Amino acid sequence: AGMKKTAIIVGVTGQDGAYLARLLLDKGIRVVGTSRNPDLAPLHGLKQTGALEEIELVSLDSTDPRAVISLLTAFDPQMVFNLGGQSSVGDSFVHPARTMASIVNATGALLEGIRVSGSKARFYNAGSSESFGDTHGVPASADSALRPLSPYGVAKASAAMLVKSYRESFGIFAVTGHLFNHESPLRPTRFVTAKIVHAAAMIAAGDEQKLSLGDLRIARDWGWAPEYVEAMSRMLEQDEPVDIVVATGTIMKLSEFAEYAFDWFGLDWRNYVTSDPGLARPNELLTSCGDPAKAERILGWRAATYGKDLVGQLCGAAHKVLRSASN
Repeated sequence: AGMKKTAIIVGVTGQDGAYLARLLLDKGIRVVGTSRNPDLAPLHGLKQTGALEEIELVSLDSTDPRAVISLLTAFDPQMVFNLGGQSSVGDSFVHPARTMASIVNATGALLEGIRVSGSKARFYNAGSSESFGDTHGVPASADSALRPLSPYGVAKASAAMLVKSYRESFGIFAVTGHLFNHESPLRPTRFVTAKIVHAAAMIAAGDEQKLSLGDLRIARDWGWAPEYVEAMSRMLEQDEPVDIVVATGTIMKLSEFAEYAFDWFGLDWRNYVTSDPGLARPNELLTSCGDPAKAERILGWRAATYGKDLVGQLCGAAHKVLRSASN
């Protein structure tokens, strides 16, 4: 039945890497995962999905084209997924140069590595809703103008343009999946969704605390990460390389997210949540929503989990973790 396919996942230790590794392994694909420093990388996500034992974990500085070329030569992959780079929008305002380097330079080095080595690998680049900036209630598609506000968004928009440039200039099968916010129990608490769910679970368990959040009016298109990796995988299975927005097409305000989470634990969020203007980011985008039509048309993919269901899934997982910890 032919040779087994090989996929390289750059930045395999993050949320998406863990779910994507699991998905590809289940499809019978050999997975090589890279991390800048595997000895120091957080491996709990890969452990949670059971992928850690089954992947080959190697070290890679993805901003170094020579390192990329030797990796491609060593493993001859059919697919390369670029999920690496600094992943916090908030942190990008504190470390803009580091954020740009980890996202733009890495994308450039990976594309250049594929071009120079003559690799036939198909390339997937993790794009972001942040590239479109504030969508002002109009869902963004892959053809929408890129108007990023944060350094993270600027980096993601630049990387997406590089991908398009290499695709059109050198005929490389390279695509960007513009993923809107996608959550899971693997998110660390520096992400606001995890922060809210964790606080609600702790308060319900008897921990007296208040939860301080930034602007409660912000609205996001939040989806379920384990579903989004399926869209990534399908993007590299198409006949033609196409950039696609992956989103639910629905929005939820931060206040609603908090309300649903506390409600799940039988609490009234208004008794615990305060809004602290000091926590709001510089130049925060108010509304971010994606248009999922193209993903459905081309990939046959649509989100099944969003809104109240999504919050419920996260709360259920957090509740289970706390219960097992207290036993």
